[in-house]
Amino acid sequence: MGSKTKIEWTDATWNPFIGCSRVSEGCRHCYAERIAGRLVPLHWRKPRRVFVNSMSDLFHENAPDEWIDQAFAVMALCPQHTFQALTKRPKRMLDWVRKNSTGGRIFHLASQIDPKKYGAVSGSWPLPNVWLGVSVEHQEAADARIPLLLQTPAAVRFVSAEPLLGRVDLHLLDQEAYPLKMRPVAIQRIHWVICGGESGPGARPMHPDWARSLRDQCRAANVPFFFKQWGEWLPEGIEVGWKDVGRPPRNAEHLWIAEDGTQHTGLIGSNDVRTWRVGKKAAGALLDGREWRQFPEVR
Repeated sequence: MGSKTKIEWTDATWNPFIGCSRVSEGCRHCYAERIAGRLVPLHWRKPRRVFVNSMSDLFHENAPDEWIDQAFAVMALCPQHTFQALTKRPKRMLDWVRKNSTGGRIFHLASQIDPKKYGAVSGSWPLPNVWLGVSVEHQEAADARIPLLLQTPAAVRFVSAEPLLGRVDLHLLDQEAYPLKMRPVAIQRIHWVICGGESGPGARPMHPDWARSLRDQCRAANVPFFFKQWGEWLPEGIEVGWKDVGRPPRNAEHLWIAEDGTQHTGLIGSNDVRTWRVGKKAAGALLDGREWRQFPEVR
C-alpha cells in the first residue's frame, strides 16, 4: 500500500498482487506494465481513499478467487477507508459478486484474519466502503463494460474514461442487450465519471469535445464529474495558467486530431483541433477555464 500517490482522484494505492495483461486499445501504453516490484501493504488509522490494484486488475482472469476473497476481507476489516477497485474485466467482477451474493464467505475469512477487529465492524453487503468501476477508452469499450458494471451490486459504481481515445455517449448504452427496465435510468445508475487524457511514452492526444461531452452528460444527469488531466498533449486555446495563455513552448511538437480520433500533421476537417506536446504537468487539468474535481456523496 503506497502512503502517497500522484493519482488525483485517490489518496493512496494498495496492491494485493501485481501483474496484468492487455485486453483493449486503452492498455497499449499502460503505466502499470512498465513498473516492476511488489508493494507491501501498510495500515493507516486516518481514513483515506485507496485505489486497489493500481498495478494490476483485481479481477484479472489469472487471479484465483481466493486472492480476490482475501482482498475483500481486508477491505471489510477497514471500514474507515474507502476502497476504489477499477477493472477492464467486468464480467469476471460480476461473476465473482454473484458467487458472493451475501458476503458470508468474505466475512468468515475476515474473522479469521483478525478476529478482534472483525468483531467491531459491520457485516453489511455489498461493502459500503467499496466502490467498483470499469475503465473505458471509447464507445466500443463503454458498450461492452458499463452494462455489466450496472448489473453489479456496489455502494458506488464509477466509470474511468482514461485514457479517453474517442467520444463516449453514455446514452447509447440503451441497447437491445440491456435489461429493458434499466434503460431509462442507465446513466443515473452511474455514480461517478472520471475523464482524462493519456500520459507517458507514446501518449495519444485527446480531442477536447470528447471531454466536454462527458462533462455535459454528467451535469445533465447530476452525476459527479472528475476531470483528471489533459495528458501529454494540450489542445490549442485551452487555459493552463501560463503567462501567455494557450501558447505552447517554442518548437513544441504538435499534432492535429479529428473528432473521430484520427491524427495528422495538418488541418483537414472543420472540427480538427491542434494539440501540442507539452507534458502532463504543463498541460494541467483545466477544462473550459476551471477544474472539475467532483466526488460522489456516500451516505
